[in-house]
Amino acid sequence: MPKVTDEHRQARRDQILLAAITCVAEEGFHKTTMAHVITASGLSAGAVYGYFRSKEELILAIADHALGYLNQAIGQIQAMDPVPSPVEVTRLLTTLLVERAEAGPVDLTRVAVAAWAEAVRDEPVRAAVASRIRQIRGAYAEVVVAQQAAGLIDPEADPQLVAKSLFGVMPGFVLQRLVTQDVTAEDYAAGYAALRH
Repeated sequence: MPKVTDEHRQARRDQILLAAITCVAEEGFHKTTMAHVITASGLSAGAVYGYFRSKEELILAIADHALGYLNQAIGQIQAMDPVPSPVEVTRLLTTLLVERAEAGPVDLTRVAVAAWAEAVRDEPVRAAVASRIRQIRGAYAEVVVAQQAAGLIDPEADPQLVAKSLFGVMPGFVLQRLVTQDVTAEDYAAGYAALRH
């Protein structure tokens, strides 16, 4: 019997995750069942359950995946030299969110909102989402420290508190983009640029 490679296992897991994400984007977490995911994946029930033993495991993986791209975006910003201003960070993050949302077969921002909603009612999901948010805020705080060193943010400010406030910009942008459908990354950055101390 041929040996299953790590690449093959990862490809299968990604296939199942994409099927689940598609189902959640269309129906939400509550209406999505393992049967829906199995059908959408095109795999057998045994194959799907071999990677995710329950809907709860799948929900946790979806929530982590939906928020993971924000962490990647902040990583890109951390690598920039010179460090961008807070307004430019807002423009960059919101632009990356839209690009990522529109690039794939599923708008991941829809799934992120569903994950946040699920986190309010399901403790394991809340814990997983909170952990990911804290990780993202920690990376954001490192950007804030660099901005302080560059004279872009008050050097006396607590970077963790600033990161908490600035992180809140992203969910607000995502919700307006999905619900009112009248906000762009450029609009959002322009609004922040107009703020005065």
